Amino acid sequence: MAEQKINDLSEEVALINDARTNPESFGLLYEKYVGKIYNYIYFKVGNNDDAEDLTAKVFFKALKNIGSYRHMGLPFSAWLYRIAHNLVANHHRDRSRVAMVSIDDLVLADQSRSAAPEALMVKKQDNAYLLELINNLTPQKQELIVLKFVQKLSNEEIGVIFGKTEGAIKSLYHRTLTELKEKAKEYIDTRIL
Repeated sequence: MAEQKINDLSEEVALINDARTNPESFGLLYEKYVGKIYNYIYFKVGNNDDAEDLTAKVFFKALKNIGSYRHMGLPFSAWLYRIAHNLVANHHRDRSRVAMVSIDDLVLADQSRSAAPEALMVKKQDNAYLLELINNLTPQKQELIVLKFVQKLSNEEIGVIFGKTEGAIKSLYHRTLTELKEKAKEYIDTRIL
């Protein structure tokens, strides 16, 4: 598994180097990451048109600056997420508004239609409660949860996006999970009483 990851990373580095002079290679990078970058931006802006425009700007900026990209052991996606993060911040500042999609909108419809109605009801209540807990977190902690569990990024990649060290992300992650655990315990304790 680790050997495969190394091979994938070295292949990506070779593709990035080729993309500096070959637009077709950049197209392959675009195809690999456009969906993830779009989803990240959509979560932040909550509007399909803005998300499409900003996604295009991310890849235009990446293409324009690919010559100055330096591989530092992280996946190329970390650089793209950082560009996206900055463009979204500029977008909100320029429009003087913060329109985020509720995390409720990110939950996919339940695929297990054959489950018993009681089980579906309990699952729906549990999901609603978990989403309520997450929605009550700070925007930064919400973003951390999405990047960690939806986008499945490493602490190091999230650190690049947030402009923080990997250690700072680990600390934020720990504090976020502790906060969620405490709020869940409070909720359970109040339901039992």
